[in-house]
Amino acid sequence: MQADEVRFMWLMVFFDLPTRTKPQRRRANRFRQFLKKDGYIMLQFSVYARVCRGQDAVDKHVRRVRTSLPKEGSVRTLQVTDRQYGRMELMLGIAPKTEEIGSSQMVLL
Repeated sequence: MQADEVRFMWLMVFFDLPTRTKPQRRRANRFRQFLKKDGYIMLQFSVYARVCRGQDAVDKHVRRVRTSLPKEGSVRTLQVTDRQYGRMELMLGIAPKTEEIGSSQMVLL
């Protein structure tokens, strides 16, 4: 890879937040809204991902997630290359109307 070549990375956020009480639901919803506003797309209810341009951007967004952590629950991040992310398989039984098997996604920056 050349020095001026940009490497796109995907940052994935996995979380398990308590939602038994109204304040807990409010905090979990606030965290999900933060992720959406920060450019993440929802892969599953508690799994979000966003594309980042290089390792510096990944580090910046990990710091942003860290500063927005709810006081309860667990949050994990995972970074993968664009190529690795592209190898993800979507496997569905009966596909709900919001998802399609074999659909391709293109992100323009």
